[in-house]
Amino acid sequence: MPVAFAVSTAPADQVKADLLAVPVFAGNLLGPGADAVDRALGGGLAAFMTEAGFEAKTGQTLAVPTNGALGASAAVLVGLGARDELTVDAFRKAGAALAKGATKVASVVTTLAEAAPAALDRAEVGQAVVEGVLLGGYEFLGYKSAPMPSKLAEVTLVSRAAATLRRGVERGATVGSAAIWARDIVNTPAKDLSPVEFAKSAQRLLRGKGVKVDVLDEAALKRERCGGILGVGMGSQQPPRLVKMTYAPTGARGTLALVGKGVVFDSGGLSLKPAGGMETMKTDMAGAAAVIATMSVLRDLGVKAKVVAFTPMVENMPSGTAIRPGDVLTFRNGKTAEVLNTDAEGRLILADALALAAEAKPDAIVDLATLTGACMVALGERIAGLMTNDEPWGDQVRAAADQVGEPVWPLPLPKDYEKLIESELADIRNTATSTYGGALTAGLFLQHFVGEVPWVHLDIAGPSRAPSDNGYVRKGGTGFGVRTLAEVATRFRKPRRK
Repeated sequence: MPVAFAVSTAPADQVKADLLAVPVFAGNLLGPGADAVDRALGGGLAAFMTEAGFEAKTGQTLAVPTNGALGASAAVLVGLGARDELTVDAFRKAGAALAKGATKVASVVTTLAEAAPAALDRAEVGQAVVEGVLLGGYEFLGYKSAPMPSKLAEVTLVSRAAATLRRGVERGATVGSAAIWARDIVNTPAKDLSPVEFAKSAQRLLRGKGVKVDVLDEAALKRERCGGILGVGMGSQQPPRLVKMTYAPTGARGTLALVGKGVVFDSGGLSLKPAGGMETMKTDMAGAAAVIATMSVLRDLGVKAKVVAFTPMVENMPSGTAIRPGDVLTFRNGKTAEVLNTDAEGRLILADALALAAEAKPDAIVDLATLTGACMVALGERIAGLMTNDEPWGDQVRAAADQVGEPVWPLPLPKDYEKLIESELADIRNTATSTYGGALTAGLFLQHFVGEVPWVHLDIAGPSRAPSDNGYVRKGGTGFGVRTLAEVATRFRKPRRK
């Protein structure tokens, strides 16, 4: 059930709702609205918190009786941590905690956003609370025979700065809903999400969103000389697709290109993965999902830049028609690659998409890809690797990621590692001659297809899927990258060409 959001200037203790959620800081310092809960308990809230072992850690909650003294039927305390260490992301985590503690009620009123210190932007705080509610309350129940979804349907944020907060609430609802779409599509089993169906899902989502959508089938891919996409797709009965999306507002301020890897299932091809390695490979299209979801919100966010996007979609399967180790593929830009490992397929389809993106003459490119296990070895499951051929552009993307709470970390593209992907037969090889530095050599491979355009590669192999719940991140597909790309597009500045 979708959650509706509203903003009110009425006193929180007078708003009719099933649940009142109020903030508390570390040291059990009461935040806005908590004094009303204290009065309902006859001044006994401090003792109640101590007896319950409540420490107001970020995201910690405690249900409190209200004795019928408030407009809400019940109350819950939501921890925000130390008051002098508050960040925007703390409010996102608090929103998630609220959603998880309100699954059995229909309506909630909260004063969480009123706890923001003057140093934090009130609109950004409101956005974070709403995103936290949506992402923290996320459920994927379509395949459950007897689903028991959350009853939460309405959340009202109380604030004296209603107009400012409302802007953030609206943006949070827009971006959070897009991330939920990405989560849903990533969590969908590969049986129900062929490249053809994935492309249709993109068309359905973008209908009426101010985005022109072109879907290239096999014949079109041949005409466009997309040898990487066609090569990887050869082994599957499901034909490949490439979705091109264009958002072109009047008086556009520069052009941004987005590229997302869309391998709907990765068996490894003839370089077959072990059984355990395939269990989560339906999520190998998370980059494409994030790009498509981002395109769906550009008009609503008032993005001023032109944005073009390319999402190659394939299924990587072993068969008598699959590409073989030792085969050579020719890409859109005329470069050739010797395929030594068919399980390094993501870079092969991205090569064509990046070449097409570069031909569109954008001011900058960002690609997202669940590209390498090596990046997870380096950075773990929660941090994406960022590689770039243009440091200022990399800084701009990283700043956007930091702003929205999606952690990325810069990794190098060492020129002397280029020799590791040299091929005796073709221009380059798709795997390096060394077993080390795999994330870096994959980035170097991709760099061959962007020309001189400022480019950022985000390897999201780790954070695209979560093995367990963690705050507003739920187990399964995370929708990682949607909030970053939305922020990048909104604040886009043309990088200076070297």
